[in-house]
Amino acid sequence: MVIPRQSLARAAPVLVLLGLCLGISLLDAHFLSLGNLIRVAASAAAPLTLALGVTFIILMGSIDLSIEGSMAVTAAALCAFVANSAGTGFDLGLLALPLALATAAAFGCIVGTIHVAMKVPSFMVSLGMGFVGTGLATVLLGGERVQILDPSIRALALSRLAGVPLAVYVAAFMLLIAWYVQDHTRLGRHIMALGGGEDLARASGVAAGRVRILAFTLAGVFFGIGAILACARLGAGSALIGSGQLFTAISAVVVGGTALTGGKGGVFNTLVGVLIVMVLNNGMIIIGLPTFVQQGVLGVVIIGAVLLNTPLRTLSVVK
Repeated sequence: MVIPRQSLARAAPVLVLLGLCLGISLLDAHFLSLGNLIRVAASAAAPLTLALGVTFIILMGSIDLSIEGSMAVTAAALCAFVANSAGTGFDLGLLALPLALATAAAFGCIVGTIHVAMKVPSFMVSLGMGFVGTGLATVLLGGERVQILDPSIRALALSRLAGVPLAVYVAAFMLLIAWYVQDHTRLGRHIMALGGGEDLARASGVAAGRVRILAFTLAGVFFGIGAILACARLGAGSALIGSGQLFTAISAVVVGGTALTGGKGGVFNTLVGVLIVMVLNNGMIIIGLPTFVQQGVLGVVIIGAVLLNTPLRTLSVVK
Protein backbone atom coordinates (compact mmCIF):
# COMPACT_ATOMS: atom_id res chain seq x y z
CA MET A 1 0.00 0.00 0.00
CA VAL A 2 1.35 3.42 -0.99
CA ILE A 3 1.15 6.05 1.75
CA PRO A 4 -0.03 9.44 0.38
CA ARG A 5 2.59 12.17 0.50
CA GLN A 6 0.26 14.42 2.51
CA SER A 7 -0.29 11.78 5.20
CA LEU A 8 3.43 11.07 5.32
CA ALA A 9 4.18 14.78 5.71
CA ARG A 10 1.77 15.10 8.65
CA ALA A 11 3.20 12.07 10.45
CA ALA A 12 6.84 12.68 9.57
CA PRO A 13 7.77 15.05 12.45
CA VAL A 14 6.45 12.66 15.11
CA LEU A 15 8.13 9.69 13.41
CA VAL A 16 11.40 11.63 13.23
CA LEU A 17 11.16 12.51 16.93
CA LEU A 18 10.50 8.88 17.91
CA GLY A 19 13.28 7.69 15.63
CA LEU A 20 15.75 10.14 17.12
CA CYS A 21 14.88 9.10 20.66
CA LEU A 22 15.25 5.42 19.78
CA GLY A 23 18.48 5.88 17.84
CA ILE A 24 20.20 8.04 20.45
CA SER A 25 19.10 5.75 23.29
CA LEU A 26 20.67 2.80 21.47
CA LEU A 27 23.95 4.72 21.25
CA ASP A 28 23.79 5.92 24.87
CA ALA A 29 21.28 4.50 27.35
CA HIS A 30 21.75 7.57 29.55
CA PHE A 31 19.69 9.59 27.08
CA LEU A 32 16.38 8.20 28.35
CA SER A 33 17.24 8.73 32.02
CA LEU A 34 14.80 10.93 33.92
CA GLY A 35 17.47 13.49 34.73
CA ASN A 36 18.45 13.92 31.08
CA LEU A 37 14.84 14.15 29.90
CA ILE A 38 14.21 16.90 32.47
CA ARG A 39 17.30 18.71 31.18
CA VAL A 40 15.94 18.48 27.63
CA ALA A 41 12.57 19.85 28.79
CA ALA A 42 14.24 22.69 30.70
CA SER A 43 16.42 23.64 27.73
CA ALA A 44 13.33 23.57 25.48
CA ALA A 45 11.24 25.94 27.63
CA ALA A 46 12.49 29.26 26.23
CA PRO A 47 12.87 28.05 22.59
CA LEU A 48 9.34 26.63 22.65
CA THR A 49 7.87 29.92 23.84
CA LEU A 50 9.76 31.84 21.17
CA ALA A 51 8.79 29.36 18.46
CA LEU A 52 5.11 29.61 19.43
CA GLY A 53 5.24 33.34 18.75
CA VAL A 54 6.90 32.76 15.37
CA THR A 55 4.27 30.15 14.52
CA PHE A 56 1.47 32.71 14.41
CA ILE A 57 3.46 34.89 12.02
CA ILE A 58 4.42 32.03 9.70
CA LEU A 59 0.83 30.73 9.68
CA MET A 60 -0.10 34.10 8.13
CA GLY A 61 2.48 33.53 5.42
CA SER A 62 4.76 36.23 6.87
CA ILE A 63 8.05 36.02 8.76
CA ASP A 64 9.37 37.64 11.93
CA LEU A 65 13.13 38.07 12.24
CA SER A 66 12.95 40.48 15.20
CA ILE A 67 13.20 37.76 17.87
CA GLU A 68 16.69 38.62 19.05
CA GLY A 69 15.94 42.35 19.15
CA SER A 70 12.67 41.81 20.99
CA MET A 71 14.40 39.60 23.54
CA ALA A 72 17.13 42.21 23.99
CA VAL A 73 14.60 44.99 24.63
CA THR A 74 12.68 42.79 27.08
CA ALA A 75 15.88 41.89 28.93
CA ALA A 76 16.88 45.56 29.10
CA ALA A 77 13.44 46.54 30.41
CA LEU A 78 13.48 43.74 32.97
CA CYS A 79 16.94 44.70 34.18
CA ALA A 80 15.96 48.37 34.33
CA PHE A 81 12.80 47.73 36.36
CA VAL A 82 14.56 45.37 38.78
CA ALA A 83 17.69 47.52 39.12
CA ASN A 84 15.70 50.69 39.73
CA SER A 85 13.88 49.03 42.61
CA ALA A 86 17.07 47.81 44.27
CA GLY A 87 17.93 49.66 47.46
CA THR A 88 14.66 51.56 47.53
CA GLY A 89 12.99 49.25 50.01
CA PHE A 90 10.40 48.32 47.39
CA ASP A 91 11.26 45.17 45.47
CA LEU A 92 9.42 45.04 42.17
CA GLY A 93 10.11 41.32 41.85
CA LEU A 94 7.33 39.68 39.86
CA LEU A 95 5.79 43.10 39.17
CA ALA A 96 8.69 43.70 36.79
CA LEU A 97 7.52 40.81 34.61
CA PRO A 98 4.29 42.38 33.25
CA LEU A 99 6.13 45.66 32.76
CA ALA A 100 8.78 43.88 30.69
CA LEU A 101 6.08 42.00 28.78
CA ALA A 102 4.32 45.27 28.00
CA THR A 103 7.58 46.49 26.50
CA ALA A 104 7.85 43.34 24.37
CA ALA A 105 4.24 43.66 23.21
CA ALA A 106 4.80 47.30 22.26
CA PHE A 107 7.89 46.31 20.28
CA GLY A 108 5.89 43.69 18.37
CA CYS A 109 3.09 46.16 17.78
CA ILE A 110 5.56 48.63 16.26
CA VAL A 111 6.87 45.92 13.92
CA GLY A 112 3.35 45.04 12.82
CA THR A 113 2.25 48.66 12.43
CA ILE A 114 5.23 49.55 10.22
CA HIS A 115 4.63 46.40 8.18
CA VAL A 116 0.95 47.22 7.60
CA ALA A 117 0.87 51.02 7.51
CA MET A 118 3.97 51.52 5.37
CA LYS A 119 3.55 48.30 3.38
CA VAL A 120 7.10 47.17 4.14
CA PRO A 121 7.61 43.40 3.67
CA SER A 122 7.60 41.60 7.00
CA PHE A 123 11.04 40.16 6.23
CA MET A 124 12.67 43.58 5.99
CA VAL A 125 10.81 45.43 8.74
CA SER A 126 11.32 42.65 11.29
CA LEU A 127 14.98 42.27 10.35
CA GLY A 128 15.55 46.00 10.69
CA MET A 129 13.63 46.26 13.96
CA GLY A 130 15.63 43.32 15.30
CA PHE A 131 18.81 45.37 14.88
CA VAL A 132 17.07 48.41 16.38
CA GLY A 133 16.06 46.39 19.43
CA THR A 134 19.55 45.00 19.96
CA GLY A 135 21.10 48.46 19.56
CA LEU A 136 18.60 50.05 21.94
CA ALA A 137 19.23 47.38 24.56
CA THR A 138 22.98 47.87 24.21
CA VAL A 139 22.57 51.58 24.94
CA LEU A 140 20.21 51.01 27.87
CA LEU A 141 22.47 48.40 29.46
CA GLY A 142 25.68 50.21 28.61
CA GLY A 143 26.92 47.18 26.72
CA GLU A 144 27.19 45.29 29.98
CA ARG A 145 25.75 42.02 31.23
CA VAL A 146 23.55 42.95 34.19
CA GLN A 147 22.97 40.38 36.91
CA ILE A 148 19.41 39.58 37.98
CA LEU A 149 19.50 38.44 41.58
CA ASP A 150 15.82 38.88 42.36
CA PRO A 151 14.76 35.54 43.92
CA SER A 152 11.24 35.62 42.48
CA ILE A 153 12.61 35.86 38.94
CA ARG A 154 15.45 33.40 39.46
CA ALA A 155 12.90 30.94 40.87
CA LEU A 156 11.59 30.38 37.34
CA ALA A 157 14.80 28.51 36.59
CA LEU A 158 15.96 27.33 40.02
CA SER A 159 12.74 26.25 41.74
CA ARG A 160 11.19 22.88 40.94
CA LEU A 161 7.75 21.37 41.27
CA ALA A 162 7.66 17.55 41.30
CA GLY A 163 11.29 17.65 40.20
CA VAL A 164 10.58 19.76 37.12
CA PRO A 165 11.77 23.40 36.79
CA LEU A 166 9.04 26.04 36.92
CA ALA A 167 10.14 27.26 33.48
CA VAL A 168 8.81 24.03 31.95
CA TYR A 169 5.38 24.67 33.47
CA VAL A 170 5.45 28.24 32.17
CA ALA A 171 6.26 26.98 28.66
CA ALA A 172 3.47 24.38 28.89
CA PHE A 173 1.03 27.09 29.98
CA MET A 174 2.06 29.27 27.04
CA LEU A 175 1.51 26.30 24.73
CA LEU A 176 -2.05 25.99 26.02
CA ILE A 177 -2.63 29.72 25.50
CA ALA A 178 -1.27 29.50 21.96
CA TRP A 179 -3.50 26.50 21.21
CA TYR A 180 -6.55 28.32 22.56
CA VAL A 181 -5.81 31.43 20.50
CA GLN A 182 -5.21 29.34 17.37
CA ASP A 183 -8.26 27.09 17.59
CA HIS A 184 -10.83 28.96 19.69
CA THR A 185 -10.54 32.67 18.90
CA ARG A 186 -11.46 34.82 15.94
CA LEU A 187 -7.87 36.07 15.75
CA GLY A 188 -6.57 32.52 15.36
CA ARG A 189 -9.09 31.70 12.63
CA HIS A 190 -8.27 34.91 10.78
CA ILE A 191 -4.53 34.22 10.99
CA MET A 192 -5.08 30.82 9.37
CA ALA A 193 -7.34 32.41 6.78
CA LEU A 194 -4.69 34.94 5.77
CA GLY A 195 -2.16 32.15 5.39
CA GLY A 196 -4.55 30.13 3.26
CA GLY A 197 -5.17 32.99 0.86
CA GLU A 198 -5.22 36.68 1.74
CA ASP A 199 -7.38 37.78 -1.20
CA LEU A 200 -10.07 35.28 -0.29
CA ALA A 201 -9.81 36.22 3.40
CA ARG A 202 -10.26 39.90 2.59
CA ALA A 203 -13.25 39.08 0.41
CA SER A 204 -14.72 37.21 3.39
CA GLY A 205 -14.52 40.31 5.56
CA VAL A 206 -11.24 39.70 7.38
CA ALA A 207 -9.53 42.97 8.40
CA ALA A 208 -6.10 41.82 7.24
CA GLY A 209 -4.18 44.84 8.51
CA ARG A 210 -5.61 44.67 12.01
CA VAL A 211 -5.05 40.91 12.19
CA ARG A 212 -1.41 41.31 11.17
CA ILE A 213 -0.76 43.99 13.79
CA LEU A 214 -2.42 41.89 16.50
CA ALA A 215 -0.44 38.81 15.41
CA PHE A 216 2.89 40.64 15.64
CA THR A 217 1.87 42.08 19.02
CA LEU A 218 0.94 38.59 20.24
CA ALA A 219 4.23 37.23 18.96
CA GLY A 220 6.02 40.00 20.87
CA VAL A 221 4.41 38.79 24.11
CA PHE A 222 5.67 35.26 23.48
CA PHE A 223 9.14 36.61 22.68
CA GLY A 224 9.00 38.54 25.95
CA ILE A 225 8.15 35.39 27.93
CA GLY A 226 11.01 33.59 26.20
CA ALA A 227 13.38 36.41 27.10
CA ILE A 228 12.31 36.33 30.75
CA LEU A 229 12.86 32.57 30.91
CA ALA A 230 16.29 32.99 29.33
CA CYS A 231 17.20 35.77 31.79
CA ALA A 232 16.02 33.67 34.72
CA ARG A 233 18.10 30.72 33.56
CA LEU A 234 21.25 32.80 33.02
CA GLY A 235 20.69 35.00 36.05
CA ALA A 236 21.51 38.01 33.94
CA GLY A 237 20.27 40.18 31.12
CA SER A 238 22.18 41.57 28.16
CA ALA A 239 21.66 42.84 24.65
CA LEU A 240 22.88 39.45 23.38
CA ILE A 241 20.39 37.40 25.41
CA GLY A 242 18.70 36.25 22.19
CA SER A 243 21.84 35.41 20.26
CA GLY A 244 21.21 32.30 18.14
CA GLN A 245 17.55 32.03 19.15
CA LEU A 246 16.22 33.25 15.79
CA PHE A 247 17.68 30.26 13.95
CA THR A 248 16.50 27.81 16.60
CA ALA A 249 12.93 29.14 16.72
CA ILE A 250 12.33 29.27 12.98
CA SER A 251 14.07 25.91 12.52
CA ALA A 252 11.74 24.33 15.06
CA VAL A 253 8.63 25.75 13.40
CA VAL A 254 9.67 24.49 9.97
CA VAL A 255 10.88 21.08 11.19
CA GLY A 256 7.59 20.64 13.05
CA GLY A 257 5.64 20.81 9.80
CA THR A 258 4.33 24.38 9.62
CA ALA A 259 4.59 25.50 6.01
CA LEU A 260 6.52 28.69 5.25
CA THR A 261 3.81 29.54 2.72
CA GLY A 262 1.29 29.82 5.58
CA GLY A 263 -2.08 28.30 6.38
CA LYS A 264 -0.74 24.87 7.31
CA GLY A 265 0.56 23.61 10.64
CA GLY A 266 0.05 24.90 14.14
CA VAL A 267 1.35 25.17 17.66
CA PHE A 268 1.46 21.43 18.37
CA ASN A 269 3.53 20.97 15.23
CA THR A 270 5.86 23.55 16.72
CA LEU A 271 6.06 21.59 19.98
CA VAL A 272 7.19 18.52 18.05
CA GLY A 273 9.65 20.63 16.07
CA VAL A 274 11.20 22.12 19.21
CA LEU A 275 11.55 18.67 20.74
CA ILE A 276 13.23 17.39 17.57
CA VAL A 277 15.76 20.22 17.63
CA MET A 278 16.41 19.90 21.37
CA VAL A 279 16.65 16.09 21.29
CA LEU A 280 18.95 16.28 18.29
CA ASN A 281 21.22 18.82 20.00
CA ASN A 282 21.22 16.88 23.27
CA GLY A 283 21.90 13.59 21.52
CA MET A 284 24.79 14.96 19.47
CA ILE A 285 26.34 16.40 22.63
CA ILE A 286 25.98 13.06 24.42
CA ILE A 287 27.53 11.26 21.46
CA GLY A 288 30.33 13.81 21.35
CA LEU A 289 29.92 15.27 17.87
CA PRO A 290 31.80 18.55 17.21
CA THR A 291 29.76 21.76 17.12
CA PHE A 292 30.22 22.33 13.40
CA VAL A 293 28.93 18.83 12.68
CA GLN A 294 25.89 19.50 14.88
CA GLN A 295 25.10 22.63 12.88
CA GLY A 296 25.48 20.75 9.61
CA VAL A 297 23.15 17.96 10.72
CA LEU A 298 20.52 20.46 11.82
CA GLY A 299 20.81 22.25 8.48
CA VAL A 300 20.18 19.02 6.58
CA VAL A 301 17.16 18.28 8.78
CA ILE A 302 15.70 21.74 8.07
CA ILE A 303 16.13 21.39 4.30
CA GLY A 304 14.48 17.97 4.43
CA ALA A 305 11.57 19.36 6.42
CA VAL A 306 11.02 22.19 3.92
CA LEU A 307 11.08 19.76 0.98
CA LEU A 308 8.58 17.50 2.70
CA ASN A 309 6.17 20.27 3.69
CA THR A 310 6.25 22.41 0.55
CA PRO A 311 3.86 21.42 -2.25
CA LEU A 312 6.40 22.02 -5.00
CA ARG A 313 4.09 20.87 -7.79
CA THR A 314 1.49 23.49 -6.93
CA LEU A 315 3.96 26.36 -6.81
CA SER A 316 4.29 28.17 -10.14
CA VAL A 317 7.09 30.37 -8.80
CA VAL A 318 9.63 29.61 -6.06
CA LYS A 319 10.92 32.84 -4.49
